[in-house]
Amino acid sequence: MPERSKKIIAQNKKAHHDYFVIDTHEAGIALFGTEVKSLRQGAVNLKDSYCHVKDGEIFATGIHISPYEKGNIFNRDPLRERKLLMLKREIVRLKSSIERDGYTLVPLSLYFLGDKVKVELGVCKGKKLYDKREAEAQKAERRDIERFEKERNR
Repeated sequence: MPERSKKIIAQNKKAHHDYFVIDTHEAGIALFGTEVKSLRQGAVNLKDSYCHVKDGEIFATGIHISPYEKGNIFNRDPLRERKLLMLKREIVRLKSSIERDGYTLVPLSLYFLGDKVKVELGVCKGKKLYDKREAEAQKAERRDIERFEKERNR
């Protein structure tokens, strides 16, 4: 069986800033041909996107896939709601954790796995402002330590 390579198309960096990622799941995504061609060019934005469960199916809202320039009449709405493909029992489990614990489903990244497009979903809990400040302070502290180590090793 050939090894399938994982090629990242886009990442939602804002999600890691705004949320604590509790758990991650992988899902397929139902796309049209021109959308896949647009993804191959990297014309996608995951900022402000989220997922919700409706009638036992899971949908992603707010994923902006730019129209393919040679797609003319076959192009779709860039912000349309897209169906995610997961097993029914996984969807039920996600829905129960979202409703029970008050978590949010957020697309963290979009990538090619072989020739299939996959979405990494994060079960997330919102950060408060003081959590964001603390994370920023820790990041600045790590940068300072790395800078000091680098200067010391010269």
